[in-house]
Amino acid sequence: MSDFVSKIPFLRLLLPAVTAIVVSSFLVEIPYPWLICTVGAGAMALSFFVTENRQFIFRWLFGIGLFAFVFGLFAVLYQYKKAESDFPFTNKPIACVGTVVDIPQEKPRSFACNVETGYPISKKIVVYLQKEDKARVINPGDEIFFVAQIQPFKNFGNPDDFDYARFMRNKGFSGSAYLPSTSWHATGKENKSLYILAQKFRKTALEFYRLFELDNDAYSFISALTLGYKHDLTNELQEAFRASGTSHVLAVSGLHVAIIYAIFTFLFSFLGKTGRRFVLKQILIIVALWFYAFLAGLSPSVLRATIMLTIASIGFAGGRKGFTYNTLAAAAFFILIYNPMSLFDVGFQMSFTAVFAILYFNPMINNLYQPKQKIKKYTWNLFTVSTSAQLGVFPIALYYFGTFPTYFFIANMLVVPMIGLIIYACIPMIAVVLLKQFDFVVFDWLFQIFGWVFKVLINFVLKVVYFIEAVPYAQLSDKYISGFQMILLLIIVITAFKFFNRKRASQLITVLTCSLLFVSTFMYAELSRKPAQIAVFNKSNFSDIGLFVNKKRVYFDIKENGFIPHSSKSVLRLSENIYSWVETDNPLEVDVLILSQDRNFSIEQLTKVFQPKQIVVDSSIPQYARTKLIRECEKLGISAHDVVRNGAFLINF
Repeated sequence: MSDFVSKIPFLRLLLPAVTAIVVSSFLVEIPYPWLICTVGAGAMALSFFVTENRQFIFRWLFGIGLFAFVFGLFAVLYQYKKAESDFPFTNKPIACVGTVVDIPQEKPRSFACNVETGYPISKKIVVYLQKEDKARVINPGDEIFFVAQIQPFKNFGNPDDFDYARFMRNKGFSGSAYLPSTSWHATGKENKSLYILAQKFRKTALEFYRLFELDNDAYSFISALTLGYKHDLTNELQEAFRASGTSHVLAVSGLHVAIIYAIFTFLFSFLGKTGRRFVLKQILIIVALWFYAFLAGLSPSVLRATIMLTIASIGFAGGRKGFTYNTLAAAAFFILIYNPMSLFDVGFQMSFTAVFAILYFNPMINNLYQPKQKIKKYTWNLFTVSTSAQLGVFPIALYYFGTFPTYFFIANMLVVPMIGLIIYACIPMIAVVLLKQFDFVVFDWLFQIFGWVFKVLINFVLKVVYFIEAVPYAQLSDKYISGFQMILLLIIVITAFKFFNRKRASQLITVLTCSLLFVSTFMYAELSRKPAQIAVFNKSNFSDIGLFVNKKRVYFDIKENGFIPHSSKSVLRLSENIYSWVETDNPLEVDVLILSQDRNFSIEQLTKVFQPKQIVVDSSIPQYARTKLIRECEKLGISAHDVVRNGAFLINF
């Protein structure tokens, strides 16, 4: 182990960095982080003054000091990044001046804009501009003045919901606001930054792609493939790529940047492979890679790949092997310095795990078979790289998405080679479209020829992913695992391969022990499974009632006005105010009364007919009516639950 760590010096920096972020996020906010930094720095400095005859005894001093210094530093960085998303929320609208920093995203009723405010405080918020003409012309860099009540991000409170509020905080956003046309206007001032300029270039490129005369699916695909812009992709197309195991091609990441890297390596190949000209070649490649990252909008995924390849190129220029575990650790370390919250980004976790898996598993799998023919060798390498990456990411995919693409190796062997061809074909398409403006017949012919080839390549990829998605058992679904199970599964896969490679008893013991723990977690989950529950879910402007069983929603026919079957409790649902004129001397006792849809309910009137122990107001009732009903319940001393405010209401069987 020590030999392994000695070969990866950046791992000594990455481990305390990750530890500090995880402890700060899940356990406790680390007190006095600057003091920890100072003590660590002092320990490192003290290690240089240890006499030669005592250096072996105190050899741990520098290592402990380095760990403490980096640990404290990242605790400071985490607290600083967390404070960026804090916002002094009030119940009153406030006047703000902010700059649109990203390309606005068109929604059914609005345009979503990421805005960085400069007044009254500097924060990042999401504003939804009412859909109208003046909102359509908003561009990255435009300054807007608006008056709005900034709302914190809220989860729906359903037991199976994604933690959207935490996700947005990790992205650095403080809150959101809806802006009708009368509450905002553009100031006419334009702000500039490197990131905003990148978004402008990206938007210009997206508009340029419209000249390719592609259909919607092909246009959205090429936008995602080359620029990492996925907002135009339909849900059906994204699901097809996800089910086929090729969703990684839709995010500009290692695969795409590696293809761009290969193009630039070929273009600068005349500079040779040694000497100063080779160093110049690596410098030019690095500049070209960062230009492409700039064109792709400096998205997190392309930045990860570009940083990794930049470090690799520096290694090549220094006469060392570029792609190593140390390169991977260095790239992760520098990204976390810039934004510690990146550690919780699914793309960050999957991309670095995939590269680690390729570095770790690929040599072992390649040793199983070594073809000599070029075609067989290329096919085998494609298979081993794809399989290696999937071995690393499938535990993470099961944890986050509960899915696993069964035919990923077939899909990747068909799709990945085409991705390179499409990116290569995009270059002459860009040239031909630019030349077409000169209005020569020959350029029109070339546009038709290259356009036909371009569309054939794209349509082939789309047909492959749609076909594989339609194949029976193309995707294992609803196979969620816990975080502990994910870690165990990763250890099992890594150690099992290591055992088959080296045949050490300790590795076999580790595999068997982790396997036993892994199986035991399922037995424990089965024994501690919660009973089935009737659930009143929180779904915007909709009455959503069903069962929650084994962490899944199950729906059955429920009367709009009537009792919901339950083994021991009386659960009544009312969707109409049909008892407004009814009175009785013996009100019917009800354990849970669910009110939905009708805004005219009166709790005082209902208590003349029913004697409820608990009243639940679901999300189909407008806000003002829900507020009125909850206040009535408080006056009458009846326990009340507002699904929108308090989250889903669950009733155990």
